[in-house]
Amino acid sequence: MAPKNAPTGRQRRLATELRRLREQAGISIQDAAAMLGADRTMISNMEAGRTTVSADRVRQLATHYKCPDGELVEALAEIAATRRVPTWWAEYRGKLPESHLDVSEVEHHAVRIRTAQTIHLPGLLQTEDHARAIFRLAVPQLSRLDVELRVAHRMQRQDVLTGENPTPYLGIIHEAALRLGFGGWDVARAQLKRLVEASEQPHITLLVIPFSAGEFHGAGQSVLYAEGPVQQLDTVQLDTALGGHFIDAPIPLANYRSLLDLMEASALPADESRDLIRSIAEELGRP
Repeated sequence: MAPKNAPTGRQRRLATELRRLREQAGISIQDAAAMLGADRTMISNMEAGRTTVSADRVRQLATHYKCPDGELVEALAEIAATRRVPTWWAEYRGKLPESHLDVSEVEHHAVRIRTAQTIHLPGLLQTEDHARAIFRLAVPQLSRLDVELRVAHRMQRQDVLTGENPTPYLGIIHEAALRLGFGGWDVARAQLKRLVEASEQPHITLLVIPFSAGEFHGAGQSVLYAEGPVQQLDTVQLDTALGGHFIDAPIPLANYRSLLDLMEASALPADESRDLIRSIAEELGRP
């Protein structure tokens, strides 16, 4: 696990975007440092996330780099301005892998979230019992404390959908994920009921890719696409066997937008998806 003073994912993203602005302007680290009257170490540290950057410094650098996108500059300045704001997920630092904290941060600041799952159900809509069943299957096996820490963290993540200003959310789920029954059939029925109830909320849309759709794009993938205040600050998070992997480069982001569009096109409409989830829950209740 990273040390407590390690830069957060959001701070690293700011550093990455500052480097991109400089490189797009065709300015060397040495020349950028000269523009600030500093040495190249200062620029290197800022672009590695080792040094905090103020909102004013972000604007100053953008001016030197002649960045024409005012919305992007202000979005980056906002990241710099909020770096010291307390966050609920900070209490898990040192207790959970950093990728868990980073996904909390990404979701918290997203203006819209899209996900796609073909085996698991969306973490933002899981019940405690379902999440607990998932974490108990981890390899290597987690201690009871580590399982409960992960469950508690996952439940707090869901505040982005249940708080006062919920984030718009679209989830694409393959029918296979609805039928796997993690935790046993009682847990599975309660989980499906939770999905139905969530899908009735105006800011939540759930779309199911049925078995009848046959082959489809994105099979086997688990994707979280968090839209930022400007498209350049979108983020993709992928679940892998080695933990969460984050993507922020422009071309891969565009590819994942296209992938989710294709997966959405393979899914049933929202009302038919809800009916299918209900019918599967009823099947699980039969002897």
